[in-house]
Amino acid sequence: MKAAKLLLYPLAALYNLATHFRNYLYDIGHKASFQFDVTVIAVGNLNVGGSGKTPMVEYLIQLLKKKRTVATLSRGYKRETKGYRLASPVDSARTIGDEPLQLFRKFGNEIKVVVSEDRVFAIPNILQEFPDTDVILLDDALQHRSVKPRISILVTEYSKPFYKDFVLPFGRLREARNGARRSDIIVVTKCNDQLSAEEMDEMTEAIQRYAGLKPVFFSRIQYSDPIAFGGQRKLEKNILLVSGIAMVTSLKAFCFSNYIVLRHFDFPDHHRYSSTDLDAIENFCKKQSQPFSIITTEKDMVKLIEPGLGPYLDRLPWFYMPIQHMFLKDGLKFDELIFGSATEPARN
Repeated sequence: MKAAKLLLYPLAALYNLATHFRNYLYDIGHKASFQFDVTVIAVGNLNVGGSGKTPMVEYLIQLLKKKRTVATLSRGYKRETKGYRLASPVDSARTIGDEPLQLFRKFGNEIKVVVSEDRVFAIPNILQEFPDTDVILLDDALQHRSVKPRISILVTEYSKPFYKDFVLPFGRLREARNGARRSDIIVVTKCNDQLSAEEMDEMTEAIQRYAGLKPVFFSRIQYSDPIAFGGQRKLEKNILLVSGIAMVTSLKAFCFSNYIVLRHFDFPDHHRYSSTDLDAIENFCKKQSQPFSIITTEKDMVKLIEPGLGPYLDRLPWFYMPIQHMFLKDGLKFDELIFGSATEPARN
């Protein structure tokens, strides 16, 4: 296995060279970066897969929506539509993507949720259609350099920080570690509650080695009580865990600590559920002789409520578990930095 992985070194070197050259073209102005009068806040990561971007975006929405008029903008990964699209009640995960649908279902008319592959095109359209918009949150946008944000937030997962990783395909990084220098704030996500001050200091030093002297914050995921969306309202202690997310470690740890997990149906990130998947889950359920519930994530729930899967939901005891982003310390300092960016003039 190690020998096979060593063969990926040349490919990783070529990939690193290509991403470095792309960033160089932006740095010297050969490729254009556009900035807008509206406050643009970008949330992104260096690695592929989940690092807690969506919980971070939800935190920012909760923070800003009472004092600012907020829109979110993402490409709508794995949607079946193209172009600019404003989320509405008729949309599904197929039309706008799972994470934008999750935001739309959670916040409704409190914000505008937009998807578009071309964000330079989308931002003026948002401002023309909703001229009172004063904050646009760009999801998964650290590498999207055609838009210059007012502030850029890099999230990196505690268990797999970017400074211990390598570029694709040898590792999981989309670009070299020094890409962290383009961020203004770094948030280490999915930390454990007992993270010591000494370890925070060590991680901060390691991060700033690549990012420069940028503020570093530490956060954790807080799981809320499961919410029923299937044919049963009583939550049982015995559960089936169903997930289609990139980083499932913290979810598994929480469920195995708080429930009796009969089985984990573990699907790939952004998995689109089919009747075949639900048949397999239902067949397993039929073999159970004791009461049980099925727990999934909020991101998976928005894909499971597709009209064609409705009968399965009615027959089975489905629950989804919302999560919240919580800072371990200095949360007020983070909030102040965000509100400060929303009042400062655009950077040159």
